[in-house]
Amino acid sequence: MTEQTGHPALIDYPERARVGRVVPKNRIMVSGAPGRRVRDQLTTQVARITWQYKLAQESLNLKGSKAVPEIQIFRVALKPAGVSDDLPVEVLKCIDRAIGFPLIFELISSREDGARRDAIRVAATYKRPSEADASKWVVDDYFATDWLPADTVRAPLPVALDLPRLYEQLLRELLPIEARPDESMAALIERHSRITAKQRECQRLEARIQREKQFNRKVELNRQLRALKAELDALRETTIEGKEQHG
Repeated sequence: MTEQTGHPALIDYPERARVGRVVPKNRIMVSGAPGRRVRDQLTTQVARITWQYKLAQESLNLKGSKAVPEIQIFRVALKPAGVSDDLPVEVLKCIDRAIGFPLIFELISSREDGARRDAIRVAATYKRPSEADASKWVVDDYFATDWLPADTVRAPLPVALDLPRLYEQLLRELLPIEARPDESMAALIERHSRITAKQRECQRLEARIQREKQFNRKVELNRQLRALKAELDALRETTIEGKEQHG
């Protein structure tokens, strides 16, 4: 019998932080103010939303900040229509807009809710107060694990000095790139966005090269592609000096 390996983004949260309270979907709809399409998605794709854990000073003895006063773990049980390899981004954004704290989502696929398999995936966005309006929250792209077996071994809660650093550690486990030494979360997210943009540029240029018939023009496009790939490699490097490269 092989020992099952865990996933560092799937956390074994402490029992003292458990809330286990169902959040009515109509509350999310009122607070998140979604359009009709997202309201329909909440109805057809989401079975229930549970506020599962509250990571705060009283539960973890870690000090919060204005940007991260606490971290809430929301478990979103999906109906069969919501179980997909595609992340339900609009639904997650609606929940994030409705809840005024940083969130980590656990998406659940369960046979009890009619799904074909019991599985779980973790998702989150880098959420922080807007600099222009502190009453509003800014969200970026969402990052997620693949679907994991529901009985996947959970990792211990990372050791952190305070809640903001704990939040960053939880997010870093979801990002597909490694952080550079002393790289802030904002800089890491921005670098990931630039990598994604460069990848799209490379794909478009590769498609142009395939269609191009003129030899001289194809040579020039290949030169441009090599330059783009060099820029992409530089963005992927985990050290500024370029001694180590990932991805």
